Amino acid sequence: MGGWAIAVHGGAGVDPNLPLERQEEAKQLLTRCLNLGISALRSNLPAIDVVELVVRELETDPLFNSGRGSALTEKGTVEMEASIMDGPQRRCGAVSGLTTVKNPISLARLVMDKSPHSYLAFSGAEHFARQQGVEVVDNEYFITPDNVGMLKLAKEANTILFDYRIPTSGYETCGSGVESPLQMNGLPISVYAPETVGCVVVDREGRCAAATSTGGLMNKMTGRIGDSPLIGAGTYACNVCGVSCTGEGEAIIRGTLAREVAAVMEYKGLGLQQAVDFVIKHRLDEGKAGLIAVSNTGEVAYGFNCNGLFRGCATEDGFMEVGIWE
Repeated sequence: MGGWAIAVHGGAGVDPNLPLERQEEAKQLLTRCLNLGISALRSNLPAIDVVELVVRELETDPLFNSGRGSALTEKGTVEMEASIMDGPQRRCGAVSGLTTVKNPISLARLVMDKSPHSYLAFSGAEHFARQQGVEVVDNEYFITPDNVGMLKLAKEANTILFDYRIPTSGYETCGSGVESPLQMNGLPISVYAPETVGCVVVDREGRCAAATSTGGLMNKMTGRIGDSPLIGAGTYACNVCGVSCTGEGEAIIRGTLAREVAAVMEYKGLGLQQAVDFVIKHRLDEGKAGLIAVSNTGEVAYGFNCNGLFRGCATEDGFMEVGIWE
């Protein structure tokens, strides 16, 4: 085995005019989460525990689009979703439509560990959360002033706003120069906010795991489910690798993006970075997305075909990187 490796992401599709202070805040959060995961791996915590730990931290901080700080639906509420997968036996758990669960990723873990199912949603997931005694809060806990302002802009916008965390004052320079709107399933959308969070880990035993969590798209239809809770689309882990995706959910779903990385490694014999590059180039059609990945031999990789990807990665041999742009 090649030692442990970890990667985290805070979403793909970054506005090129994102204020520098916001960029720095994002890098600091990614660094903090990386260090949390590194410390856990040095303590020999299993990969599945590490991905849950790191994503919980990302959900608790309102900077990215998961947990507190989640994007708002068209009705101004929050509907969160998450999934987690343990590579050695391909065990998985997923949740959607959460409105009160403080840490969706931990409920996904409980679905995997404490239920006979792989996926629970909406009222059924909320009921299971209360049965399991997880921490719940009012929906207002997840709603931030920035997101209330951005929802208002989303309803008024005629152009794409790539980054929903842009302050409501001075937003005019952000994303406003886009000439043609992004499309989902062939239909134009006016606001694109794909800042999902995720973590992938391989531990010293070569066990891979992946976890992904999101609030979805700003101004999304109520009841919309994206790629993040879908095993094989937004999240996948097996005995070969672990993958977490972010970006245009509908394109990621169509391309079964996370599973595809493992598939081309298994069936085409590609290395991890080769597999990531192949999938980003050939499996997204015209969609925009990014992903992070680790292999069972301690490699780490990432790829994206949009303006940027909030990401950080580290390996046991001392390599560490945090970045946004190419």
